[in-house]
Amino acid sequence: MTKCAVCGVSFGWRDYETLAGHFCDEARKSDPGHIMWLNKNITKKKCDQQTLSREMMGYFDYGREGLKGWMKKRFIERFYGAKPHPFVLALQHPSKATLLGYVVEHQHFLRQWTRSCAYIMGKTDQVDVTLYELDNINTEFGGYGPERLSHYELLLRMGESLGLPRDQILHTPPLPDTAWAIKSWNEIAEMSHWLETMAAMHPLELIANRNLRQDGATVSYFDPSILKGNEVTEATKNFLREGYEADVEHSEEAMDLIEKYAPERGVAENVQATFMKSIDAFDRYLMARLERGKQFESS
Repeated sequence: MTKCAVCGVSFGWRDYETLAGHFCDEARKSDPGHIMWLNKNITKKKCDQQTLSREMMGYFDYGREGLKGWMKKRFIERFYGAKPHPFVLALQHPSKATLLGYVVEHQHFLRQWTRSCAYIMGKTDQVDVTLYELDNINTEFGGYGPERLSHYELLLRMGESLGLPRDQILHTPPLPDTAWAIKSWNEIAEMSHWLETMAAMHPLELIANRNLRQDGATVSYFDPSILKGNEVTEATKNFLREGYEADVEHSEEAMDLIEKYAPERGVAENVQATFMKSIDAFDRYLMARLERGKQFESS
């Protein structure tokens, strides 16, 4: 099935002509979501349905690079292209306020992450996927005892090292864009195929994948030099270092599993659309980290 990456309406297999017609109709109605998606991903020029259909077919074609390569390429374009995402730029040498914004909003993200992984395990019929998700939940949220703390615990300790009490972190509601993104990911987990949920969540770990520079990223998630010296707290280094090391394996393995199962299950196109919807949500969520950071700057 071909699915709209904005509203989720489905069409026939590789039916880009009807999908293009759908976007043309929504553009004529001045729907901001569909227009913004076209402007970001396909073209800012007004074009007819036939031309748009060809553009979309080319955009979603993953034949040469594979589904994994296509997702990685689109992710880099959005967050690490000629104009890296504003949060990535702010994290190169982060202020205390930026890090606090990261802590407060990200703890909500990690809670949803665990729910999404649980949905995948509840729906999948593949043992390798179940084992992958179990490890991911433990790494991100449960931990492996005092010798290997979870990313969630490391995040909270980073916040405490910056002067923010744990109780305040845990009881601060998410900003609207974070809440909207979490709602979007939860709806995907509840209503979509488990492979779509994997594509919605796990490629997001590419954000901290230190190997993306080899694939065309213009910068790293943060300047690795901050892991040395006294620019940030030790707890901050511990949190950033853990993601910097773990997210390479996690993101790559997940995309390998998606590429392995999605085409044979006939859901590759749905996976692509859901992935695109998810990185739109992720974009807004990263901006919420910056918004929260500005609140700390003014407090």
